Amino acid sequence: MSTEIRVPQLPESVQDATLVTWHKQPGDPIARDENLADLETDKVVLEVPAPANGVVRELRVQSGTVVTSGQLLALIEEGAAAPAAPAASAKPAAVTAAKAAAAAAAARKPSAAAEPREPKGLSPSVRRLVEENRLDPAAIQGSGRDGRLTKSDVVDYLKQPAPAAAPAAGAAARPAAGERAEQRVPMTRLRARIAQRLLEAQSSQALLTTFNEVDLTAVQELRTRYKDVFEKAHAVKLGFMSFFVKAAVEALKKFPVLNASVDGNDIIYHEYYDIGVAVSTDRGLIVPIVRDADRKGFAVIEKEVAEYAKRAREGTLAIEDLTGGTFTVTNGGVFGSLMSTPIVNAPQSAILGMHKIQERPMVVHGQIAVRPMMYLAVTYDHRIIDGREAVQFLVAIKDALEDPGRILLGL
Repeated sequence: MSTEIRVPQLPESVQDATLVTWHKQPGDPIARDENLADLETDKVVLEVPAPANGVVRELRVQSGTVVTSGQLLALIEEGAAAPAAPAASAKPAAVTAAKAAAAAAAARKPSAAAEPREPKGLSPSVRRLVEENRLDPAAIQGSGRDGRLTKSDVVDYLKQPAPAAAPAAGAAARPAAGERAEQRVPMTRLRARIAQRLLEAQSSQALLTTFNEVDLTAVQELRTRYKDVFEKAHAVKLGFMSFFVKAAVEALKKFPVLNASVDGNDIIYHEYYDIGVAVSTDRGLIVPIVRDADRKGFAVIEKEVAEYAKRAREGTLAIEDLTGGTFTVTNGGVFGSLMSTPIVNAPQSAILGMHKIQERPMVVHGQIAVRPMMYLAVTYDHRIIDGREAVQFLVAIKDALEDPGRILLGL
């Protein structure tokens, strides 16, 4: 029985998707729930699982095709086994699948002409030279009697420059030395969406950035003192991100407008704290959400951030993991950034930028001391957030991190 495989129902905020990869070809066996194809939306990569065991009968769209919810993608023959060879009485669809599989297998085999022929009628020295260099004697012009190969023929052949190999299908030809090469590569859907959102944020918001610096001595001492006990108790490492998320929540409680968003002429004050944590992947920057961060402890936040980062790099995040969010924290310090101006993740109104921790000489109680310092940046929508509020918000984060007891006491 043939079963249709269609594009699953896409979320409301996603209009279409791009079929980026087929994991099976016609004639291939497939198991129930095995991934048949990857669909890339502007937020995540979705898998298309097989509903039953069977054999892929036909693929209806090519890789790179833009598809919509419910569109037919492929047909599978339920309960069938992959044919070892096309039978004379097979149905047309099965024959087509078998032929396609056979053609694919044949394309992968090297041609007989590419394999060196067994050298015959050669002198021992010529034979040894040919075999050691894996040469095809038929490709070498012989100068001996009756066209036989001589040792000098083989030596001269080896001195010739090797012919350039034909580029693989889809591969760009390698430019000659000194050429000014270019490549034109279309943006992925995620990269295009990121570009669109960044332009929208800059064109629709009045963005401004303010900076401060924080001494992370107290945080580092806490991590050093409790990191082993923390990891044994919670099966997760105590990182910096949980401190910054908790410090941001305490600061947002004091300055709720930085946790707000704009809707037309209205300001929406969110009375919950869904903190986006930016994660860099090969496909681009993704911002999964730590929901109700104010109600979660350090261990839960660290576990969620680590799990989100793992799933983001595997491309297995769900749409629900990325939607919403009232405030974002991004860490350019992992790449060595000392200072930057992050762009707000619209429709949010502010974003906190972390940076590299660098030891610097600081004046502490009238004495010069070397301290682990980090520059902080908060970019905010100046339409609803005044500079005074943004600066005081950043100072509140600085105070919480330089005296972490404030976080525990809600001060």
